[in-house]
Amino acid sequence: MKKSLLTILALCFFSFSACAQSSKPTGEKTMGTTINVTVNGVTKTATLVDNAATKALLELLKKGNVTVKTDDYGGFEKVGTFGTRLPADNSQIETVPGDIVLYQGNSISFFYNNNNWSYTKLGKLNITDIKEIKTFLAAGKGKTDIVLSLK
Repeated sequence: MKKSLLTILALCFFSFSACAQSSKPTGEKTMGTTINVTVNGVTKTATLVDNAATKALLELLKKGNVTVKTDDYGGFEKVGTFGTRLPADNSQIETVPGDIVLYQGNSISFFYNNNNWSYTKLGKLNITDIKEIKTFLAAGKGKTDIVLSLK
């Protein structure tokens, strides 16, 4: 009896933990399109969600690579401006490491820790290990150029 109860509790814990880790707002669709994200000569990919902002970003990238001069902010993100505005459709979301969002229509944030704010979700780095995300984004190391490009 005691073993059965512990097993049930463990299953419930893992089920709730898996649900809590998702930062995907209700109704968010993955576009399936991937882009390259390059930091300090290392390139990884990110998968975009399907919204007006990502469609505008793809049109921008068709004209050439976009370099975003970022800096650490708040101990949870690298943020920088595009130099142009993208269509924003902000909603309150809980970001997790690897999330990429549009902030105030003209800034992009790459998260290496959690935050809760009103953003337009752009996509997610295709990296699952938090330590690898922090290393890739040069978390806590100050000014960093991040280059976005089409695959």
